[in-house]
Formats: sequence, structure tokens, C-alpha cells
Amino acid sequence: MKKLRLLFVSIFMGSMLQAQQLPQLSQFMINDFAVNPAIAGMNDYYQIKTSIRNQWVGINDAPKTTLLSIYGRSSDNVGLGGSVFNDQVGPTSRSGASMTYAYHLNVTPFVKVSMALSGGFTQFKIDKQGWNTFHSDDPLMDGAEVVNLVPDATFGFNIYEEDKWYLGFSVPQLLNSKLTLIDEDFVNNLSLDMDGSLSRHIYVMGLYNLNLGHYWDLQPTVLYKTVSDQSQVDIGLKTIYNDKFWMGMDYRNNGDLSALLGFTIQDKFLIGYSYDIANSDINQFTSGSHEFMFGITFRPSTEKQIMR
Repeated sequence: MKKLRLLFVSIFMGSMLQAQQLPQLSQFMINDFAVNPAIAGMNDYYQIKTSIRNQWVGINDAPKTTLLSIYGRSSDNVGLGGSVFNDQVGPTSRSGASMTYAYHLNVTPFVKVSMALSGGFTQFKIDKQGWNTFHSDDPLMDGAEVVNLVPDATFGFNIYEEDKWYLGFSVPQLLNSKLTLIDEDFVNNLSLDMDGSLSRHIYVMGLYNLNLGHYWDLQPTVLYKTVSDQSQVDIGLKTIYNDKFWMGMDYRNNGDLSALLGFTIQDKFLIGYSYDIANSDINQFTSGSHEFMFGITFRPSTEKQIMR
């Protein structure tokens, strides 16, 4: 049994170190700064946005994500931003903070490009008191909690026509920082290689705003994510009425579906909600995933802006 438990720990930690390490967001087309820092400065106002996600409700120790960001245009060519986040999965957590600088250049009178760099830190933590191994003599429980604090960075690029469309990519975890999540003595005793790194991800995202008339807009979006030999595609479609109410859907290539709903109040406050249905065996154990988004716009404009 002990070997079985240790094998489980090895598989669990190895998968966490090598698979997609960043949290899932269904409202990525609304909180798009969380996907690409080059979004900062694309519109002439500052925003604060927070996303709160409870994944696989009904399953103990399922992922819980909280993200808070502020971003906007500092001058004609400069965008600034910052974010803090926490991602909890059972006794393990990932948290951090970053600051963003984005620079914008005119390619044509209407088309611009933006390049951005975010820098900060990421902390990984294992709370051994919160890990129930069912056996008090399990060697995993020896020692104090494990904490790794490492530098982190993200590069972003966008080409866009303001209020109409954009296409870009970002590279989260650019530094590929190394970390160790299990005590060195524990690893050596078991002859395990548990050193890992923050694997570089590549995100490619595009959005187009199609005006259907005086009151209606349609926004198709695509988000492609890849790391190592894994990839995921999200295809979203959002309908907006009178720049005040929106609803839509998001489909992932693994079969998961998300329904989106939201509205703005006084052209200043944004409230969004999404509900996910998993297309896997895990669906029989959970009532779904819930995600809430709240936002505040600090420079409301009389001109029409892409609702994000």
C-alpha cells in the first residue's frame, strides 16, 4: 500500500509539473488581459476585472481560481497593467503577481500593433496538513510545508483595429523557471526525479466584432493553447445587445460546453457569469463549473468600444 501511495504521489506531481499548469477561464474573451498582456492600452480607459472560478462543484479539492487585474492606456503609445492570482487544487496552491508594460505602434492609420512584457513572481505551495494520506506514517507527511518562489514573465503581441478586431499571441511562463515541489530527502530516498519547471505555454487568440445593426453586435472568438505535446482550442460566440447585455457559448475541442451571460450597469460596471458542462466521466460526480466576473471601467467613453 505504501508503494502504491508513493506511486500515486509521483504520478500526481509529475503530471502537475509537465501538463498544462495554468488555470482554465471560460470568460477569456471578456477578461482577455488574463490571456495576453498586450491587451493593455488597446482601449482608452482603465479597467479593474476579477474572475472567480469554482471548477467541478461537488468534488472535494477541485480547482478554485481567483484573479484580479487592472490595465489600461497610460499615454498614446503606452499601456500599463498588473495582476494578482491564486489557484488552489486540494493541498496545492499556485499564486503570484505581475506588472505589465505594453507599447503600441501605428502600422496604418487604422491598424496598430502592441507588444507587452509582464514580470513578477509565482509561488507554488504544498500544505501537508491539508493532504490526507490516511496513514500518519506516510513519508510524504514528514517535514514542513513545501514552498517554491520563482520569477515569472509573459510576452504578448497583438495586431488590431481598435473596436473592430484583434489577433495575437502570448507566451506565459516565458522564463521556464525551475522548481522542486517535494522535500529533497524524500525524493532522494525514492530515487524520484521530481524537479520540474514552469513550462512555456503558447496562446493564440483572435476576436472580431461584427455589427449587425443599430443595437446588435456579434463577436466570434478563438483561443488556441499549447504546451509540450498538449493543446486545446476554445471557440466562442458572444451576442451583444445595445452594449449593455450579452450572452453566448464557448466550445472546447474536448467536448466541454460553457454558457455565458452578462450585462453592464451605467456603462461602468460589468457583471458576467458562465456555467460549464464537462464532456467526460467526471460529469457524473459534479454539478458543473461556475465562473463569475466583475469589472469596473474608470474612463467611460461616448464612443462605442468593444465590450470586453
